[in-house]
Amino acid sequence: MLRFAVRRIGLMVPTLIGLSLLLFFWVRILPGDPARSLLGQRATPEGIERLNELYGFDQPIWKQYVTYVSALARGDFGQSIDLHEPVLDAFIDKLPTTIEVTFVALLLAVAVGIPLGYYAGRHQGGWLDTAIVSTSLLGVVTPVFFLAILLKYVFADQLGLLPTQGRQDARIDVDHPTNFYVLDGLITGEYAAAWDALQHLILPGLALGTIPLAIVVRITRASVSDVVHEDYVRTAEAKGLYAGTINRRHILRNALLPVVTTIGLQLGLLLSGAVLTETVFALDGIGNYLYDAITVRDYPVLQGFILFIALMYSIINLLVDLSYGLIDPRVRVS
Repeated sequence: MLRFAVRRIGLMVPTLIGLSLLLFFWVRILPGDPARSLLGQRATPEGIERLNELYGFDQPIWKQYVTYVSALARGDFGQSIDLHEPVLDAFIDKLPTTIEVTFVALLLAVAVGIPLGYYAGRHQGGWLDTAIVSTSLLGVVTPVFFLAILLKYVFADQLGLLPTQGRQDARIDVDHPTNFYVLDGLITGEYAAAWDALQHLILPGLALGTIPLAIVVRITRASVSDVVHEDYVRTAEAKGLYAGTINRRHILRNALLPVVTTIGLQLGLLLSGAVLTETVFALDGIGNYLYDAITVRDYPVLQGFILFIALMYSIINLLVDLSYGLIDPRVRVS
């Protein structure tokens, strides 16, 4: 298992180098000019030339790439053209917002999706199975922005149960040592602030977690329906084992491999930045940051963001592969 992990980590290096090469040239063939986008109506040939010279865009593209890779090797993702701040510092500042919303969304998808999918897979053809499948299909096709606005209108505007935007009530003044607002409230003993921050995460988490929830339900149902017809399940039932033992050890555990894979992929998608959700609920996370960078052709932000997401995907896939051995011992043997 250790050799497998080391080998996979080693493969990340050429993967990220190849991605950096493709990414560097790809963002530069996109239509638009960062200098012209920044200067707007004030753009003059002299101003554009001066800005391109400042950021090195007037140099040959191969030289720009060498400079870029050299900076990456030092852990420098560059400086935002628009905000004039290091890209890595901005990510560290905005990532906690996205992680908190992602955690709530993924918790919803796993805690609700797996039991519903398991029940539907064990009782195929029933009215409840039909209702679960139909509802999950509705969850997949419903646009995130529409659901976010609907949740905001019903639970915040009409019922007044939950806050409408932001991460915390502006009247609450507490320290944020980690920038994870819920965790900070618990660490500092400001439990009211932690509860308020958690309330601000409920609606964005519901909106963002609907599609992963629907996908987890459908994958779990399909996986369970395949496993219940296996010979070892029928043998366990014929031996008179307890239903709980059969459900837990013989069905659910063997059905979890594709479900875990799906959860890992959904986690990568959620971390890539929920632009629409963050926009509707005015959350200053990675999604909003990326959207602003796209509008002004902020090359360092785009390159750093995509490389960061690629690294996150690689780490998540590695953890998913390692979890296979914990779920199914046969994977460790192979």
